[in-house]
Amino acid sequence: MTAPTPAPTGLTFHTASRRHLLVECADLTATMALHHSLESADLPGVVELVPAARTVLISFDPSRTRASALAEAVSGLDLTQSTSAEARQVSIPVIYDGDDLAEVADLLNVSPTEVVGRHQAATWEVAFAGFAPGFGYLAGDDDLFDVPRRSSPRTRVPVGAVALAGEFTGVYPRSSPGGWQLIGRTDATLWDLDREPPALFVPGTIVTFTDAGRESVEVGTSTDTSTHGAAEAVQSAASDTDGGAPNGTGSATSASATPAASPVSAAHHLEVVRPGLQLLIQDLGRPGFASMGVSGAGAADRSALTSANRLVGNAETAAGLESFGGGALLRVTGDTVAAVTGAEGTITVTAVDGTVHTPRLGEAFALVDGDELELGTVERGIRRYLALRGGIAVETALGSSSADTLAGLGPATPEKGTLLALHDPQTAPHLVDPRPAPPRNLPQPGETVTLSVTLGPREDWFTDAGIDTLLGQEWTVTHESDRVGLRLSGEVALERARTGELPSEGAVTGALQVPPNGQPVLFGPDHPLTGGYPIIGSVDDLDLAAQLPPGVKLRFTADCPASSTRRAQSNGTAEAPHPHENES
Repeated sequence: MTAPTPAPTGLTFHTASRRHLLVECADLTATMALHHSLESADLPGVVELVPAARTVLISFDPSRTRASALAEAVSGLDLTQSTSAEARQVSIPVIYDGDDLAEVADLLNVSPTEVVGRHQAATWEVAFAGFAPGFGYLAGDDDLFDVPRRSSPRTRVPVGAVALAGEFTGVYPRSSPGGWQLIGRTDATLWDLDREPPALFVPGTIVTFTDAGRESVEVGTSTDTSTHGAAEAVQSAASDTDGGAPNGTGSATSASATPAASPVSAAHHLEVVRPGLQLLIQDLGRPGFASMGVSGAGAADRSALTSANRLVGNAETAAGLESFGGGALLRVTGDTVAAVTGAEGTITVTAVDGTVHTPRLGEAFALVDGDELELGTVERGIRRYLALRGGIAVETALGSSSADTLAGLGPATPEKGTLLALHDPQTAPHLVDPRPAPPRNLPQPGETVTLSVTLGPREDWFTDAGIDTLLGQEWTVTHESDRVGLRLSGEVALERARTGELPSEGAVTGALQVPPNGQPVLFGPDHPLTGGYPIIGSVDDLDLAAQLPPGVKLRFTADCPASSTRRAQSNGTAEAPHPHENES
């Protein structure tokens, strides 16, 4: 690892993956200015921005730009301009009766009345989105507010709670655990899929707080009277991976609804007789909404889903079923064409007359009215994908039919008895592809898989011995793994060169985030967008990572050991624990 070199802009550039660049600033103000400038600049090849406390994560298209060219362009931006004058304005009515109001006043050495008055007098700007759709970290212009988190987080914070932590204030968009200090509550709806944009708080929004009853919630010059609540999130087995804010539990939206704009055949549907270990509706996800706290989600093994869709003549974006571990039993109404891809395992079709067929993995096959399709236990890999000609018809959320198990967006998990509507097979845009999908060498428990990793953005938070341990030691995928992340276990923990936590910063799918125990978590498609544990590297083959069952052994090899050293020195990285991190 070579030493970083100074840049004239005071920015620091870190490699976050083959298609992500993390830009670090000196402080929150500089980060917000950089985000404004990047939004205005619309640099070629930039796909998405994830602002955080001290950094902006830039997702880019490698076919259109390179990390070095992007860093040069970012260094040349004017970071002095402010867009506050044209910013979206929001006013939030608050009842200041929070359980922690008196304690906050004591911590700040002022009266509760002064806390309330100065909270209302301050001008707050949404700096970045956080742990859940609709949650915004609001930075204010009053230096009074620097409040430590609670030493013992609450198991449940009610929806609409107005809270303080560190230099930020925020409003909980749904009920969830959390450690922020509660000073009040509001009836404002923070997240509403029927509103444009769905998030009331998006980066750059200027927010003021008022006494409830004096003003309604206002966005610009119009009053928002919506009463729709936010979707609650699904508890994850990896829910204590650091997301930079409190995690939440709950349920996703309905799986039985169908979009009005799509042709749906009443004669074609799928009944879930048995869901197996986990059955989810997935498409290719919902990229482009990170600024509202929404991850891309989508199929964990994207190549398997696209391959299945091609086999039955669907568009690659059509919704199919993702089966984890096998065991699903489905009954079809109407005639159609199907294909199963991904993990190896038995595939059995039983006709109404008892005739049994065994279709091959990666090949299209016919299903007729009344057939039962069973996906047996997986033998190699862990996830299988079922595509049906025309695709599954469900209501979309932000343009996608994928189920995000952490954010609680998209279709609910199909259960026994769930009826899934299917689009008319005749509306599929392509002919059935008769060519079988190419075979894949997927692992089974006990076997060893080698994954290439790109080091960064925070490999310098680990000693040389820690890097050697990552690359030289064998790791095991544990049973505490899901779509949020795969927990890995190694004999030797990764040794840190720095203690403490980072201010919350963006994380990518495939990231190897390292909590204090030194055992990495490999982020999946439903991972939190931001977090405060350092990320030592990112896995390059995400589709293979999605097929790693518990018990598989992993070895990592560095794609480019010096890939994350093209950086410039700044003072933007803090080692002391940040008050809004690690709420779980």
